[in-house]
Amino acid sequence: MLTLGIETSCDETSVAVVEEGRLIRANVVSSQIELHAPYGGVVPEIASRQHVRVISQVTARALRDAGIGMEHLSAVAATQGPGLAGALLVGLNFGHGLALALDVPFIPVNHVEGHLHSIWLTSQSLFPPEPEMPLMALVVSGGHTQLVLMRDHGDYQVVGRTLDDAAGEAFDKVARLLGLSYPGGPAIQAAAAEAQSPVNVPRAWLPDSFDFSFSGVKTAVLHLLYEIAEGKSPHQIRGKALPRVDLAARLRRQQIADLAAGFQESVVDVLVTKTSAAAARYDAKSVAVVGGVAANQALRQRMTAVIHTPLHISPPEFSTDNAAMIAAASFFVPRPAENDDVDVLPSLALTTT
Repeated sequence: MLTLGIETSCDETSVAVVEEGRLIRANVVSSQIELHAPYGGVVPEIASRQHVRVISQVTARALRDAGIGMEHLSAVAATQGPGLAGALLVGLNFGHGLALALDVPFIPVNHVEGHLHSIWLTSQSLFPPEPEMPLMALVVSGGHTQLVLMRDHGDYQVVGRTLDDAAGEAFDKVARLLGLSYPGGPAIQAAAAEAQSPVNVPRAWLPDSFDFSFSGVKTAVLHLLYEIAEGKSPHQIRGKALPRVDLAARLRRQQIADLAAGFQESVVDVLVTKTSAAAARYDAKSVAVVGGVAANQALRQRMTAVIHTPLHISPPEFSTDNAAMIAAASFFVPRPAENDDVDVLPSLALTTT
């Protein structure tokens, strides 16, 4: 069975061809980073228009790379939500129309469910063993930070979630504070690699909970930045509104690197510790780390060192948004095909039990 997957939930236009939910025959991603970088984040209208411009070309390339024609497709799947409404509309309508034209099933997919299934993907024709369940998955990206107990395909329990910023969002915001480029994750990772004495940045532990909070960590970095730039101690600035000045411009490159490393360590420490504790609490047979932040090397290394059950970390090319994971989820999760009216659901939650 060959499934065409389509992903346009945010700022990547991606189309993939996946065989039997696992074997990647093609996975094309058109990134919009350069378009959004001047704004320090994704501009929804720009994202939607760019999806419209390139989706036909990306689809044609995916079919070419897979060495097939449209007549070989068994189903079409596209992201229904969560995500940016305008961006979702482009991929969902394109996929729905294509399925109707080909007279094949159209399958709307939850974006988070796609991330969960990214660890089933392979480029090997001899499939490696599937991850063992129940599985504790850390879904960590710019829009999502959740701990999900996956008992089976389509059977989930969210045991922890962020109460404010997602981890990737915090990376972007702190990168802006430090005068680093967008997206923030790779920029902070690169800066942190030059650190000599990482600054001690507080952790938001939220005791007796598997939930996360990263907004306070961002504020802590702002205060530390001000303290270093202005030479004032924390008690002198606590509770005061900080002036809107470019504090990062007053710091040396080494100071920026040490702050970046301290922030990264703070986030990674909390993510790894809570994932490990949740896996133990729920007797998970394996652990997964998926989503854009899963590409962070510090997180990957720390997870590998701490987690002692089988660990599945999505490869960097399948950590960020991509259509292959959407095709995989559509294959494994039982759901009725939608060939009638179907609409986007920007706030779509993961169906849990």
